[in-house]
Amino acid sequence: MCGRLNVIDDPGVIELCEGLQISLFADQPIFSRFIRATQPVSIVRQQQGVRRMDTATWWLLLDKTDTGFKPSKYTSFNTRCDKLNVKNSAGYLAFRHSRCVIPVKGFGESEYVNGKPLHYHDMVAKHGGLLMGGLCREWFNSETGESALSCSVITLPPHPKLKNIHSKSMPMILPPQSDLVNAWLNENITSPTMFDDLLKPRIPVNLIAQQIDKPGIHQSVAPEFEISADN
Repeated sequence: MCGRLNVIDDPGVIELCEGLQISLFADQPIFSRFIRATQPVSIVRQQQGVRRMDTATWWLLLDKTDTGFKPSKYTSFNTRCDKLNVKNSAGYLAFRHSRCVIPVKGFGESEYVNGKPLHYHDMVAKHGGLLMGGLCREWFNSETGESALSCSVITLPPHPKLKNIHSKSMPMILPPQSDLVNAWLNENITSPTMFDDLLKPRIPVNLIAQQIDKPGIHQSVAPEFEISADN
């Protein structure tokens, strides 16, 4: 996944979340056509059995500054699934204690060859929205009293249906099943082996893909096409 989400005030996203008992109307939810890495994004997490929406910086590792926090020099808007069970990695403890979901309408991918962009695509849910599987971390600066919340999207190996769009990886998209989402958000589940199947590339819902010129301009350059969900 290449650092941009499509988080919009979409009826399908709202319906999906309400059906899973996720309220999007907490304090200052973020609705935007595009959200890029290092920008604020709305996440849903659970603390002491209470599900809540919070604003997090889309960059898991933060560094302390004189005035608060800033994104680390280490790239961490995504967390690779093969690092989740590596001790001392950025996502190891978060995978066990602070999982979250990021409700979105879609996501973007960019394909690079020799460091140059080859093409850009946006994918959106054909119906409803998507729940990205993510991690979050809390940060506290004892010297200033400042606190911050950060997050990342878990990425999986490339899916055969998406390899022509992005050959390196795909984001984790949670199936819209309440029992699974409940387990993912349950902070009391600290042994993540039950999520092993989620670490395999899978498309749980139908997607509509659109090739665009550039993310900032967002003009279509080819007809949209459908990517069917896995059986």
